[in-house]
Amino acid sequence: MDNKTLFKRAQKVIPGGVNSPVRAFKAVGGDPIYIKRAKGAYLYGEDGKKYLDFVGSWGPMLFGHAPDGLIRAISKKIKDGTSFGAPTKEETQLAEAICSFFPSIQKVRVTNSGTEAVMSAIRLARGYTGRPRIVKIDGGYHGHVDSLLIQAGSGATTFGVPDSEGIPSGISHLSLSIPYNDVTALENAFKSVGKEIAAFILEPVPGNMGTVLPSEGYLEAARAMTKKYGALLIFDEVMTGFRITEGGAQKYYGVKPDLTCLGKIVGGGMPLAAFGGRAEIMNFLAPLGPVYQAGTLAGNPAAVSAALWMLAEIKSKKPHSKLHERCAQFYAELHQLIHDKHLPVTLNHMGSMWTLFFTKGPVTDYASAKTSDTKAYARFFHQCLRGGVYLAPAQFETNFISAAHTTKQLSAALRVLKKSLQQNAK
Repeated sequence: MDNKTLFKRAQKVIPGGVNSPVRAFKAVGGDPIYIKRAKGAYLYGEDGKKYLDFVGSWGPMLFGHAPDGLIRAISKKIKDGTSFGAPTKEETQLAEAICSFFPSIQKVRVTNSGTEAVMSAIRLARGYTGRPRIVKIDGGYHGHVDSLLIQAGSGATTFGVPDSEGIPSGISHLSLSIPYNDVTALENAFKSVGKEIAAFILEPVPGNMGTVLPSEGYLEAARAMTKKYGALLIFDEVMTGFRITEGGAQKYYGVKPDLTCLGKIVGGGMPLAAFGGRAEIMNFLAPLGPVYQAGTLAGNPAAVSAALWMLAEIKSKKPHSKLHERCAQFYAELHQLIHDKHLPVTLNHMGSMWTLFFTKGPVTDYASAKTSDTKAYARFFHQCLRGGVYLAPAQFETNFISAAHTTKQLSAALRVLKKSLQQNAK
């Protein structure tokens, strides 16, 4: 079946034809690609075409699509039932495994999605500190949580304006948005209302404005500032946890947050996420404490079995060093092309996360990311798609390389990327 027909059919019964907005291809134009199956580094479309995948379900496919061990683990466990609404020993094993990877996490609770994990962490931070305000970064996306879905501010500190209808201004005004990598803006936010701030939440390596790296000392400044004012530091590692290293960005940069939100890779593509931190904070959750958080499907056996396989595989295979070596060569060739051809393109990358911004750069925050030529990116995206390479269908998103991508596959992708860059970055 062709994608256009499938999309028209979907639009009749699903708002916008999709269950998550970026899938609609509005940022790049055209009809979305309908996927029938996936294996390794490839997606196979309903249209009969094969695509080398650099989206990886937005990050969780560290070992590629449908690795045999993961499928066996899920298949074996799901025969025992899909959901009990009661404790299982495997949930405890998963919690122990997560704590062993992250020294900052002493206790952890499992949720179904990254949005739930962040929403719960924010509520917990407010309950633990007794304070109402949250600080976030411009362009930082933490799921569709009401109090965090606010527009990026243009000033050093901007009180939130709802970025979606249906969010009362009284909720959004409890959040402040500041530029990423701007220590002065961070200091000013805390000087202004520091005694009211419950937490500063950020992706240590933002991936939802495209891949952007922290400047030297920025994460350390965030840690020091929150400690000084008695606020919590929350790392949203839904994307970076287990992706940058087995211990996330906090291990790589050596900065320990109070709370951590995890997702994506943890469940290997199954609906599973988690949040955790110091025991004294986590003990504020019901049934021990006054902060309520719950979920009937949280910790369902199929998702937990997938997570246990993923973490065991990461621990035994230690895939990051070899993966990063392959990525480094891939990035080096792109950097060389951009330099030699004087292309108005900036390549940002961290480990197996990468984004090509169609701007001369550098890209260090949301404001500089927004200087990108989105029309040029759309042309580039479709040129790559015609060449069998599937990239993120929006300029301000991150691409991912998996352990299943071979050197030969990456070389083939490079040929398509290089040709497309030269044709569309003019």
